[in-house]
Amino acid sequence: MTDSTTNGGTRVFLELGPRPDEPTQLVRPGARSSYPADVLARLDADAEAVVARYRDDSAGQGTITSRSALLPLLHLVQSEDGYITPAGIDFCSRKLGLTGAEVAAVSTFYSMYRRGPTGEYLVGVCTNTLCAVMGGDAIFEALEEHLESAGSRDEASHSLSTSDGKVTLEHIECNAACDYAPVVMVNWEFFDNQTPESARTLVDALRGGEPVTPSRGATLCSFRETARTLAGFADSRVEAAEAQTSGAASVAGLKVAAAESTGNPSSGEGK
Repeated sequence: MTDSTTNGGTRVFLELGPRPDEPTQLVRPGARSSYPADVLARLDADAEAVVARYRDDSAGQGTITSRSALLPLLHLVQSEDGYITPAGIDFCSRKLGLTGAEVAAVSTFYSMYRRGPTGEYLVGVCTNTLCAVMGGDAIFEALEEHLESAGSRDEASHSLSTSDGKVTLEHIECNAACDYAPVVMVNWEFFDNQTPESARTLVDALRGGEPVTPSRGATLCSFRETARTLAGFADSRVEAAEAQTSGAASVAGLKVAAAESTGNPSSGEGK
């Protein structure tokens, strides 16, 4: 879109943003701008189940608390497309009575919402301070070198995806698992105490279709299945309900805190 002003009688046009048909971080080549009828019907039914959790009947007319329902709805459309598309933004905005700009602002604020096509497994290497010192940077560089010839980078070079659609590699920030540094995450599941060699073995197993189990949790499912679970739908993995999610190092730290009467650091208790 453009705006205009005058400068000594001469009209001057100022670009205020990309034109509607130009690619942006949310309008990638090939990105959906709308959903076909069958997909829309399925999403409508799923969205109704999501939105029902956030209706505020005390406000009358079953008012939807839109801001609360938006986060799971974004995960829902991400489970459909693999990332946030114009179709997904339009769907969420219509469902919740928000503007497209409001939905897009939220989707670009949170790093769990992808802005471009994503492989079956999203591999994130923590390169924040402690993980970097413990070898996170070396792991990321090793994976970049290992996967470079098998894929390509996105337009902004923020991530690298293999051409077989299996793996997307990206930097991630602190995952609050510093007691297991350096950490690699796949579809936001933890792989502790990694090395360049173990990380290469991990991505090779993912690309080879082998079942892979994180350090804590159930055997990995696909990125889109993970997104659907984050939208609030039941995890289809039977073992997910019984998976051990607390790690030995974390438990040991809590025991030391209890023995020293220092309380739980995260709660602000103790001395």
